[in-house]
Amino acid sequence: MRIIAGDWRGRRLNAPEGDATRPTADRTREALFSMLLSRLGSFEGLFVADLFAGSGALGLEALSRGAARALFVEQDPAAIRALRGNIASLQAQPRCDVRAGSVLSLTKTGDAPDLVLMDPPYATGAGAVALDRLNRIGWIAPATWISIETGRDEDVTVKGFEAETVRDCGKARLHLLRKAD
Repeated sequence: MRIIAGDWRGRRLNAPEGDATRPTADRTREALFSMLLSRLGSFEGLFVADLFAGSGALGLEALSRGAARALFVEQDPAAIRALRGNIASLQAQPRCDVRAGSVLSLTKTGDAPDLVLMDPPYATGAGAVALDRLNRIGWIAPATWISIETGRDEDVTVKGFEAETVRDCGKARLHLLRKAD
């Protein structure tokens, strides 16, 4: 696993030990960031939330491409160790906030992210549940982009949100969502 583009292009990332975490494949991450770049224009200065973060590959990719800061939320101890190690190896600590715990344990915020990246376990519906809760506690602004990766045979439906695009990439399906008007 490696960073695809930006300041840290080509830098290797460590995946958590064991099989409790399924890192997003490089090709899937490349497709996702291409989709996002065409919509955002740039990652410069963005606040990014990488939820169900695992190794942190999604949030670190955004930081490499110019995001100002990233919040990582992960509950698996092996994944948290890998995530902290990846952040340290890139010397990205000043731009990162790592929270050990469930995405559902997040509390209200006055600072909604510009981009929310979620890669929950497949076939659980956890992404939709998390998005609904985050919306109810103020984590999603009208301009926030949301990406949820699921298995290829899964759909994401959350009241108040529209799928801007859905793309299959190998075994994964990428959903880009926005708040409905």
